[in-house]
Amino acid sequence: MKRTTAERPSIDGNGLPESKKRALSSEEAGARFSDGLFDPAKQKKYTDAYTSSSPYLHGVICPLIEPSLLRSVRDEIQEHLSFTEKETDIYKIFQSGDLANLDGLDDTSLSKLPSLLKLRDAMYSARFREYLSSVTGSGKLSGQKTDMAINVYTEGCHLLCHDDVIGSRRVSYILYLTDPDTPWQEEWGGALRLYPTKTEKDAQGEDVKIPSPDYSLSIPPAFNQLSFFTVQPGESFHDVEEVYHYREGEDKTVKRVRMAISGWFHIPQEGEDGFEEGLEEKLAERSSLAQLQGRGDIYDLPQPKPVPWEAPEVSGKGKGKLEEQTEGNEFTETDLEFLVQYLAPSYLTPDIAEEMSEAFSNESSLSLEHFLNDKFASRVSAYIDDQQRQTLPASSDEIQAKTEWTVARPPHKHRYLYQQTVEGDAENPIKEILNVLFPSQPFRKWLALITGVDHLKSHNFLARRFRRGADYTLASSYDGEEPRLEFTLGLTPSTGWEKEADDEEEDEEEGENGPTAKSSKAKKDTPGEAAEHPSVGGYEIYMAGDEEEDDEEEDKENADQVLRPKKAKADPAIYRSAGADEDDGILFSSQAGWNRLSIVLRDSGTLKFVKYVSANAKGDRWDITGDIGVEFDDDEDDEDDEDEEDEEDEEDEEDEEDDEDDEDDEMGDGDEEEDEA
Repeated sequence: MKRTTAERPSIDGNGLPESKKRALSSEEAGARFSDGLFDPAKQKKYTDAYTSSSPYLHGVICPLIEPSLLRSVRDEIQEHLSFTEKETDIYKIFQSGDLANLDGLDDTSLSKLPSLLKLRDAMYSARFREYLSSVTGSGKLSGQKTDMAINVYTEGCHLLCHDDVIGSRRVSYILYLTDPDTPWQEEWGGALRLYPTKTEKDAQGEDVKIPSPDYSLSIPPAFNQLSFFTVQPGESFHDVEEVYHYREGEDKTVKRVRMAISGWFHIPQEGEDGFEEGLEEKLAERSSLAQLQGRGDIYDLPQPKPVPWEAPEVSGKGKGKLEEQTEGNEFTETDLEFLVQYLAPSYLTPDIAEEMSEAFSNESSLSLEHFLNDKFASRVSAYIDDQQRQTLPASSDEIQAKTEWTVARPPHKHRYLYQQTVEGDAENPIKEILNVLFPSQPFRKWLALITGVDHLKSHNFLARRFRRGADYTLASSYDGEEPRLEFTLGLTPSTGWEKEADDEEEDEEEGENGPTAKSSKAKKDTPGEAAEHPSVGGYEIYMAGDEEEDDEEEDKENADQVLRPKKAKADPAIYRSAGADEDDGILFSSQAGWNRLSIVLRDSGTLKFVKYVSANAKGDRWDITGDIGVEFDDDEDDEDDEDEEDEEDEEDEEDEEDDEDDEDDEMGDGDEEEDEA
């Protein structure tokens, strides 16, 4: 999910504008690299290591650049360049602009970056491109299309799993600029981690590679080290490990700044030696986006298991049976007796239910604090605390074999621990919510009452545990034809996820079991910004996706029915880069927290993700989430339309009467009023 960057124009053979730099000779280029790099024996060593590497073809060269030049590059960057903090679903970094754009700087600015220019021009020189092409066997590399930027990772920064397959990329590389006088320590994090794949058969019986949820190789950064690999669709999956925060007792004067120049070498462009007509278009068909929607989806975990919401018998420890069933959504005394064992009593009162229904009708979302009653919530909290004191196995296979959890996969979509619904299993309070409360008819009726959506057709529930320093979901779009209800019951007992002072004051006013219904607008400013402590992620966000122009009128008609994007927003980066007066694309957000139920009516195309949980969090992120298939009553919609038409007709008749009365003096005004009506 890395974003493509701007490319600079090219005039000479190395793609360097003549006004800024002539093409480097082989000798000039060679002098800017480490001694002996181009010796045949050393080149053979790197080539042999590359061809025998696993889990996929990759290489490491250290040292790459003449040391004094690289030290000067680092000094120039620290003194003269500024960086922009960027955070999306997939990464958190500080980044410079594209170094290709250095050629557009004025001479005064360029005079401050002579070493950086030398490095960039050496990296894309004909000599080094030929060398790298020979070592990797990737084919010829472009000197016209350059693609490199400086990325800085400090504590909490990370880049999640992806395969780098976008457009014309052929070779990915990272040149590290960490402190040359203080060697980087492996326990600080920041490593490049490679993920193995397993070959399976798709629905057509063709081979498809499925990435493991666990990396198999970790390459820590080091000054003047080049890590590189051929971009391989569906195979070159990698991430950058979080740079970890300082722990108690560690020396905080030693700065953990993982600085690197990273980018890509592209396939030859038109006019260059090795250019192939139509190759770029062919590669685009195998892009990361295609992989996300690809043939390996049948191996994704978890697979949705929607269950028709019929009227089952609900039994369990101390719960008895719901023998009294009624048609529709009418509550019985038995329903209330069942729900009061779990829900805070205030949420079962008619006036609060009406208040919630009105809020949901206006915003298509709700956030309900203190959802579970104190007695049951204390059981849940005690159970989770006990679970977090136990050490989980390291690998995904061991977790599945030795615990009741399964690891969600593939990692370029999501990774977390989950359990799916098993009817009637109430072995612990998490399972009791998952398997008894949520699938029950009383809960269905309650959900229909507070949302105003009468027809709830099916349900799909998951209990999830997001391990700190490991788990997340990347932005994905809901593509169903009809909107659906989604809810998440946050069960994260640890603190430090969000600012708590205001919440505590509010709790005192409402009482421990008092309801707090918040709209999406009330939650828009929460992700990682309210707390004084470092952001630890774990927040869930709904964002506007792309909208087609043809859908604009339909959006206006349904604006008060579903959570809809107001503008086209396709890039999750927007929520971190938007200014105070800009639309950040966020429709609804909720921090990880304790005993909070969020409910959203989600429309097709809306993006959603759970941000990576930092290793600095005080605990794991726990929740139970549900997708509810809904069906809207067309008759009701038709009646509403008819009522609106009748009102418009009445207004037209009144306007016509007014026009006739004032025909002599105000004919024009009357016509104008009629047009507006």
